[in-house]
Amino acid sequence: MTDASPSDAPLRAAEATAHRLAGELFPWDLTRALELALLKTFCVPSISGLLARTGEFEQRPRKRYDDTGLMVAELLRHGLDSPAGAEVIARMNRIHGHYAIGNDDFLYVLSTFVAEPIRWLARYGWRPLTPLEQEHLFLFWRGVGARMGIADLPAGLEALLTLNERVEREAFAPAATNRRIAEATLAMLLADWPAPLRPALRRGLLGLLDHQTCVALGWSTAPDWLQGLVLQALRTRSRAAALVAAGRRALGQPSPARFYSQRPTPSYGATFRLEQLGPPPLLGELAPPPSNAPSDGP
Repeated sequence: MTDASPSDAPLRAAEATAHRLAGELFPWDLTRALELALLKTFCVPSISGLLARTGEFEQRPRKRYDDTGLMVAELLRHGLDSPAGAEVIARMNRIHGHYAIGNDDFLYVLSTFVAEPIRWLARYGWRPLTPLEQEHLFLFWRGVGARMGIADLPAGLEALLTLNERVEREAFAPAATNRRIAEATLAMLLADWPAPLRPALRRGLLGLLDHQTCVALGWSTAPDWLQGLVLQALRTRSRAAALVAAGRRALGQPSPARFYSQRPTPSYGATFRLEQLGPPPLLGELAPPPSNAPSDGP
């Protein structure tokens, strides 16, 4: 984290809250919420169409997933203007600069990083986010959006949630690319589980998705009984995890921070380097210019 000037103090407070939520209080829940956010972005045909053209989610879904998870985790872990955070944002901007991504698509994807954790924890968590935590999550991701150069960022949390709901109501639509990218991602998420369990786990995942998401992805909506079963199972898991964490604190053994970037990943093992992240065909072009490169200016 960086030292805060008075004008930076709200963002620094938001960074501290986001760090605690993602690394200490709700690491498992926020990872699942962001996986759900990822699936929902595939419901917008302009987004899934671009992803299909790049081929990354179909050819290398595990690497694409890990790269996203690692960059998001590093931002949450270190803060936006820390050296590590600034390097992540610079790399994201270089990656995105190779593709024609519309500002509306950037806005919707950014909105899911706020809306889905709020919804997930309200529905499945051992407690919902407080109003201040929700506001801080918004400020954190708005700060990311500003550093990515996204235009027309919502000024407040309610405006961002309204944007999120409007896109899901008006822009979600069935498309062949939606289903292709979603199926490749789902197969990757299930690959770590024994094959006999995968059909049941797939049905369980469908129990997390609302009707309009299922329609846009070309999937069947789960019956009410399955959605209720998934709800109870996830609430039970969350409450059990909270009791374990409370027990550790009572014994003076608080759980260490558990960011995605602090755990081994299938793509990189125990450690990774930022220069490894990104589409393999672009890796040579993504390196930052040498610090001693001649300036183009006078």
